[in-house]
Amino acid sequence: MPKKNQQHQQKKPPVTPSPERREELLRIAADVFAEQGYNATTVRKIADAAGMLAGSLYYHFDSKESMLEEILRTFLTELWDGYDGVLSAPLGPRETLEALVTESFREIDRHRSAVAIYQKESKHLVTQTRFEYLVESQQRFEKAWLTTLERGVTEGVFRADLDIRLAYRFVRDTVWVAASWYRPGGGHSPEEIARQYLSMVLDGIAVRTT
Repeated sequence: MPKKNQQHQQKKPPVTPSPERREELLRIAADVFAEQGYNATTVRKIADAAGMLAGSLYYHFDSKESMLEEILRTFLTELWDGYDGVLSAPLGPRETLEALVTESFREIDRHRSAVAIYQKESKHLVTQTRFEYLVESQQRFEKAWLTTLERGVTEGVFRADLDIRLAYRFVRDTVWVAASWYRPGGGHSPEEIARQYLSMVLDGIAVRTT
């Protein structure tokens, strides 16, 4: 018959990991994924970067897929919270474009590694059922930007000869590539970078005044 102290030990409730520690581990995982690539990253590599045993990491997450999904969903949820606020505001097309660009740079500041992962891995990830939601997000993203550019042409704010789809691809790629060089806490805020970027881009697509 087991002793009372043994029974007591067996019934000890599990310790719930703190939200702060979970967020810290996700930040570390995002950095490793962005630096080494998703396929090349193992749970052991993430655990090593976090200074813990691989088995201990499974106490927080059941797989590296779970970590990646949470990283990307968190980034996209915040991105669309910002975008939806911009798109629902009573702004003209130029102001909408400016606000979308600014919001994009803010998200790069908050989630630089997640943006880098999204850029590098999304084409491969969308073939997996678990990450099919990325397709819908990409479609929403394209629609938001194309609609804004089309509205600008229709209202005479952007040039009538503007190739909408080409302009969209240029703006999209030049904004998000900033994740490869931008470092949070640097000499320029996301808003300052957005202003500099917009001054160059908008001069190219806006209607020229004489």
